[in-house]
Parts: sequence; structure tokens; C-alpha cells
Amino acid sequence: MTQPDEQDASTAMPSEWNEPRTISVLGATGSIGSSTLDLVRRHPEAFRVEALTAGGNVEQLAALAREFGARYAAVADPDRYAALKEALADTDIAVGAGDQALVEAADRPAEWVMAAIVGSAGLAPALAAIRRGVTVALANKETLVCAGELVMNEVARHGATLLPVDSEHNAIFQVLDGERRSDVSRLILTASGGPFRQTSREVLERATPEQAVAHPNWSMGAKISVDSATMMNKGLELIEAHHLFQIPEERIDVLVHPQSIIHSMVAYRDGSTLAQLGLPDMRTPIAHTLAWPGRMAGPVEHADLASIGQLTFEAPDDARFPALGLAREALRRAGRAPTMLNAANEVAVQAFLDGEIGFLGVPETVEAVLDRCGIGPIAGLDDVEEADREARALTRSLARRARASA
Repeated sequence: MTQPDEQDASTAMPSEWNEPRTISVLGATGSIGSSTLDLVRRHPEAFRVEALTAGGNVEQLAALAREFGARYAAVADPDRYAALKEALADTDIAVGAGDQALVEAADRPAEWVMAAIVGSAGLAPALAAIRRGVTVALANKETLVCAGELVMNEVARHGATLLPVDSEHNAIFQVLDGERRSDVSRLILTASGGPFRQTSREVLERATPEQAVAHPNWSMGAKISVDSATMMNKGLELIEAHHLFQIPEERIDVLVHPQSIIHSMVAYRDGSTLAQLGLPDMRTPIAHTLAWPGRMAGPVEHADLASIGQLTFEAPDDARFPALGLAREALRRAGRAPTMLNAANEVAVQAFLDGEIGFLGVPETVEAVLDRCGIGPIAGLDDVEEADREARALTRSLARRARASA
């Protein structure tokens, strides 16, 4: 006979909740936002949606705002304001458009905010939520890459709770729960190796965007899929881990693990290494942050290790994938360098997707930008924006030059 606790497991919510948790999802139409709302949809009694945002997909945003009864919906593209207003004209849902509207969405009275706006555009809204002192589930790597010290200072100043959503950082967060940082020897970020893990440089020179976005394990957007293919995503995650967990760069390792079952590990000074395991489905770390400090039932099955049979590991090939070394160098240089690394990578990835540069041209262009970037601190958002603009302009110039000479 099924035990009562097993029978209740599919619907049980954290016992300490006395009322629905109010949430906002910044980046509601992307892969992370969609996975978040899938979990909310499965537990409608447990959540109330305050605000939803999207980049430019008015139709999907309006449909989601209606479905979840959001009080506010905002689109990043200011030219789409009229379309969004018309789509929700027969509702009481307030609407907005443009960068300031995304910040307003983050300012709305939600106790939990999913920060999943892709790229540096997600920094200002994430900071707005942090400054309200609420729980922020961070799925935007660039927030900490561009302004890690600034962001973590704001978290401390305003008493906010920052929960990592990336599967690797969420794994480390779970393993570190309650542990003293002084007992940590190393953090070990696992990487799938992407679609080109065993591909020669000769073949990589001819790699197409379609091949680069075909990730073997994860379903992700085009930009992060290319980052996985170049392994820049792991470089960005290394910078993010440094800020999140206050561990020096030289004590953060990257280990290629093609099965994507072990999401990351923590090695302790007594010789123990602890890992978090699960199937490659972003709904698992999202569910962890949605219910934290409790846990909620999710739709993802447990990993059947007997069926999987074998877990393998290998060191990353720095010669084939130089992006990881570029990220380490940017972190060591600190100041403007990580911001410019991120901006250059965003523009270079888009140039590759648009056919302007080749696959190997992505890290080559980023390296050229880093070689030219000046030193300087990041004291505030203005410094971030200035470094970001400078790197983007330089990267576009280099990409145009590469296209002209091709």
C-alpha cells in the first residue's frame, strides 16, 4: 500500500507556507521563464504572479499574463508598447515598455523574483529587486560577471537573498548549505563539453550556427547554446561562482562531464568531495529556488544511475576552447575586464549567429577586445554601462573588419 507521505509527495508544498508566495518572472517567455511558469502552473494554489516581462514577444507575454493573472506586464522593446496595451485592453493588467518598465517590474511587490533576462540588459532589473531586500533567483550570469562586487555589496546592504539558478551554482549552493567556507578546499564546476567536445579545430573552423546550438543534453536559447559550444559559459560561471561563494579563482576548477548528471561538486579540506546529481532539466534547480528554504514536488524523475551505467570525466581542452582561459584572465584583472569580456562575447556570438564571423572567431574577437581594454574599477552602474558600451563598439568594429576581409 502507498504510504501517506508518498501519496502526498506529488502535491505537497513547503509546510511552513501559510499563504501563496508572490512572485515575478523577469524574462517570462525565455527557456528559464517558461520552465518557472511550468512549475507554477502545476501548483496554482501556492503562487500568485505579480509581474511578467518579455523581450518583444507580445503575443506570448499577453497570453501568460492572462493565464496567471499577473498584475503587471512589460515588454523590453518600446516599439511594442501599443501592441501589448491593445492585447490586454480588456483586462486590469497594467502594462509598460522599455528598459525602465523592466525595472518597474522588478520593483513591484513580489517576495520572490526570477531574474532571467538574457545578457547585460538583466543587470538593472536584478539590482532593483535586490535593493528591495527580497529573494532573487538569479538565472542571469551576466549580472555577476559584469558587476559582481557591486551586486554582492547591494545584497549585503539591503538584506536580500540571492539564490543561484544555474544548475552548477545551484548544485554548489545545495552542497554548501550550512557549511563553513573555511572548510572548502575547491569548487568543481562540471561542463558537458557541448556539441564540439571532440571536434578538431579544422572542423570547428567550418562549424555552423545550427551545429553550435544543437546541445547534446540541455534545451537552451541560441546565445547560451553557443556559449556552451565555445565553453565561454563555463568561464562566465567561474566568474559568477567566485562572487557568489567568495572563493578565489585559483580554487575553482572546471571538469568536463558529458552525461550532465553531476551538476557540480565541492571538495573539503578533510578529503571529502560532495556532489549534487540529477537529470539535466532546469526545472530541478528552479524548483529548489521557488520553494527555498523548503522543497517542493517537481515533475523531473530521479536519475536512474543503474540505467545510466557510467559517469565519465575529463579535463577541458584549453587549446581547442580558449574561452575558459580568457574568463580566468578577465577575473584576475578584475575591474572593467569581466564587464568587457561579457559584452564582447555577447556581440561576437550574435555576429557568429548572423554569419559575420566564424565559430573560432568568437573567442578570437573576445581576446582582441580584452587586449585593448583599459583598466579601471567598477564603482557603480554608470561604470558598468560605460565599459559595456566601449566593448560592444570595439567588438562590432572588429567583426565588420573580419567580414570585410573574408
